[in-house]
Amino acid sequence: MNNLDLMKYWIESANEDYDTMLYMKAGKKNTWCLFMGQMVIEKLLKALYAKNNISAPHAPKAHDLLYLAEKMNLEVTEKRANDLVEITKFNLNTRYDDYKREFYNKCTDEYTEEQIKKIEEVKVWLETMLKEK
Repeated sequence: MNNLDLMKYWIESANEDYDTMLYMKAGKKNTWCLFMGQMVIEKLLKALYAKNNISAPHAPKAHDLLYLAEKMNLEVTEKRANDLVEITKFNLNTRYDDYKREFYNKCTDEYTEEQIKKIEEVKVWLETMLKEK
């Protein structure tokens, strides 16, 4: 798979996960909604990695969003870095039993809505870079 095919794969997968995120939000499955939001951003970062690395398009096998952004030398503001760190937690907190209950209690509708706004801001930022020549 060449870099553009891999980029397309990651974008399509991210779009499917975005639809799932919205479905989970509508169903008040807030923890899973945010988990899917983390996956959207991770996959868009991996799409951008593929786009920019013709000879080695496979991104590191990592879920840490800030780490992935740093591997691409993206210019990341302090706010964006904080958002990436926060969004990364949605992956870990839904996977491990000792975090699940605490995270579940944290994921009120209001908190989830705030985090979705962050996810969507990062999503637009990444999509803009993916569209650039």
